[in-house]
Amino acid sequence: MSELRKDPVSGRWVIIAPERATRPADFQFQPPSARAGFCPFCEGNEDKTPPEIAAFRAGGSRANGPGWRVRAVPNKFPVLRVEASPDNRGVGTYDCMNGLGAHEIIVNNPRHCVSLSEMEPAEIEEALWMCRERLTDLKRDSRLTYGLLFQNVGAEAGSTLEHSHFQLIVLPVVPIAVERELDGAARFHGYRGRCLFCDLIRQELADCARIVDDEGNFVVFAPYASRFPFEMWILPKMHASHFEDMTRIQAEELSHVLRKALRSMETALRRPPYNLVVHTMPLNQGNVPHYHWHIEVLPRVIEVAGFEWGADFYINPVAPESAAAFMRGESGE
Repeated sequence: MSELRKDPVSGRWVIIAPERATRPADFQFQPPSARAGFCPFCEGNEDKTPPEIAAFRAGGSRANGPGWRVRAVPNKFPVLRVEASPDNRGVGTYDCMNGLGAHEIIVNNPRHCVSLSEMEPAEIEEALWMCRERLTDLKRDSRLTYGLLFQNVGAEAGSTLEHSHFQLIVLPVVPIAVERELDGAARFHGYRGRCLFCDLIRQELADCARIVDDEGNFVVFAPYASRFPFEMWILPKMHASHFEDMTRIQAEELSHVLRKALRSMETALRRPPYNLVVHTMPLNQGNVPHYHWHIEVLPRVIEVAGFEWGADFYINPVAPESAAAFMRGESGE
């Protein structure tokens, strides 16, 4: 029988409907073949991107040339521009402002790789550290409110260039999905005096049914009210509200945990397309006791259709307990 479950953070309901699928293995993909053609993100093609904003480089190498390990550049086709002025205004009943913000690309590696799972932990650590550096830098602009870090892996997940890279879009407003999380976490803390995410970590570790990995100072689990089959959340066990406050030691540890989690998913499902999203506190707010930054990994293994779009109410045919057990068994570690 199907079951309705409520996400305690956002308040969103989902339907867990395992009778709509036979077994987790039914969601395995055929491994994607590499796309042929020119890649502007590979080393040696630096002149095919906008001039770099920042890079981790070998000593003596020149900007916008070979010798880099991680490279941050403006998006060639940005959705927002930092040069704009906000000009917040009303148009009758409607609110409107200019396209103020930033849109950057962090190229994770000079060699052509599709997923972070193909990189060494030290390489992932540097990519994460560049993301932190760019968020910290853009935080200085008081007009900017929220920085969303994400990866689209695979064409079905929205990727137009397969070379592994993060995108960073910094907005003058807080996205509604994050607002829902912030509101839910604040209500819980106001009622119980504890961080909801810290409580979730303790409960998941005690239960173990949805744990994918428990390693050092990070935990990976399939959320109780998973929207999608094989959805994973990665959280630091120690309370922290801002991703950009991560230390270098934490980045090193996260690189191992993230690679292992992605390899578990990719082995279990034969490298599905997926989205990876970092949720963190707004840039213009200090540390808070009620919110906990985290990474969401969202495999694109089912179609989102009319019911989901119309109701913001997801149907997940794989129970998170089954998904976690399947990924634990197929981790290959």
